[in-house]
Amino acid sequence: MSGRYFLDTNVVVYGFDSSQPAKRARSRELVAGALGGAGTISFQVVQEFLNVALRKFATPMTTAEAREYLDLVLLPLCRVFPEPDLYREALALRGRWGFSLYHAMIVAAAIQGGCTTLFTEDLQDGQRIGELRIENPFR
Repeated sequence: MSGRYFLDTNVVVYGFDSSQPAKRARSRELVAGALGGAGTISFQVVQEFLNVALRKFATPMTTAEAREYLDLVLLPLCRVFPEPDLYREALALRGRWGFSLYHAMIVAAAIQGGCTTLFTEDLQDGQRIGELRIENPFR
């Protein structure tokens, strides 16, 4: 793998899933690499992760735990923020590729973040959108 990568929310969430140890280990590897400069996320991933962590984890994070993860992991990785061009790109991707709006926002953020790989389980593994390759990191 070369170039910067983008982590979709589901990839980050698996880092906390003790019921799937292989996915948990892979998630943690990707997050650590991202923190080392290889990867990025967007504001959308921050929001979605916090929602899942506070409400849907087997043992939900406390507010203090969520704040600590936000400060130590999510904010340092977050390099794509909501701007008009992001929404325009997402709408264009939605129209061209038939993605849902939320998936189109993730793809647009990966492109805006200068990424060559988007790690996600939610889209077609191996699909290319320009220079961006979609990859399921758990296959």
